Amino acid sequence: MRKLTKKLAALALGVVTVASLTACGGSSKGITIAVPNDTTNEARALLLLEENGYIKLKDGAGITATAADIAENPYNITFKEVEAAQVPNVLKDVDYAIINSNYAIDAGLNPTADALTMEGSSSAYSNILAVKEGNENTDKIKALKAALESQAVADYITEEYDGAVVSTVDNPTDGFDASVDYDALAGTTITVAASPAPHADILKVAKDILAEKDITLDIMEFTDYVQPNNVVDSGEVDANYFQHKPYLDDFNEQNGTHIVSVAAIHVEPMGLYGGKQTSLDAITK
Repeated sequence: MRKLTKKLAALALGVVTVASLTACGGSSKGITIAVPNDTTNEARALLLLEENGYIKLKDGAGITATAADIAENPYNITFKEVEAAQVPNVLKDVDYAIINSNYAIDAGLNPTADALTMEGSSSAYSNILAVKEGNENTDKIKALKAALESQAVADYITEEYDGAVVSTVDNPTDGFDASVDYDALAGTTITVAASPAPHADILKVAKDILAEKDITLDIMEFTDYVQPNNVVDSGEVDANYFQHKPYLDDFNEQNGTHIVSVAAIHVEPMGLYGGKQTSLDAITK
């Protein structure tokens, strides 16, 4: 509950505390990098910096690392922890920011053109379709899952995002599940909570597929990482599509929710963007 309170406060205020860690003998110029403040996305950001040689994390820090897990910080980087959706808004005020691709796209950034460096398309961070535990095998969810795993969705992702978003569906289908009674679903509505971009846009392709069977997909857009899980866990909404599984696992643990993944749809490589700086050279000079 304490962690949820912190996230909600960050939504209202935009930023949280600044953490600065300095290694002996390091640079004194104090580059500032904004990073998401939720556990799994902050870890992704730190792992990206470690991969590029700017910091070193403690052994075993892994996908739940925070700034406290930085073992070596030779370039005296200061970390400004910000709610993930707000990171693009502080870009102009910091030297660099590490931004989730969905929020970068929503802010008018082109990840493949504007990011100075990006993480690889690790399947650990595939964005998932998630539902309340126990609803995984309902016809509604199977129909939505099939539509999102379609060739039409995979093609849309490839053509629309040019590598900024990558489909992780190994064997795309025609968008329909033979085990679903589509006649019984005709005239019904499936509700799904999603981030505006790219999730809501991708869901519009699935919406067209479901419409062929007279099923309405109601896409409900959220701009935070808390409410989409709350409304699914409460039963108000059938499913959500906005997060990766490490984030979901952490959310369930911290909040006592019971939400499960039913499909991995795409991955959004996280990128390091220049704010006051226009190249990576400023980090090491």
